[in-house]
Amino acid sequence: MKRQKRDRLERARAKGYQAGLAGRSKEACPYMQADTRGYWFGGWRDASEEQSGGALLL
Repeated sequence: MKRQKRDRLERARAKGYQAGLAGRSKEACPYMQADTRGYWFGGWRDASEEQSGGALLL
């Protein structure tokens, strides 16, 4: 993977994380491409889990 692409994806994940911490809805994702959108959702999910007290263990 090229560095430029990795940086773009990591930036999307960081922005998703910030959105999750701010309590924004996951429908607020500004990305349309599947790979970038997936990274944004990953960051959003991580932040949401942190705020709710961690992941649930089954």
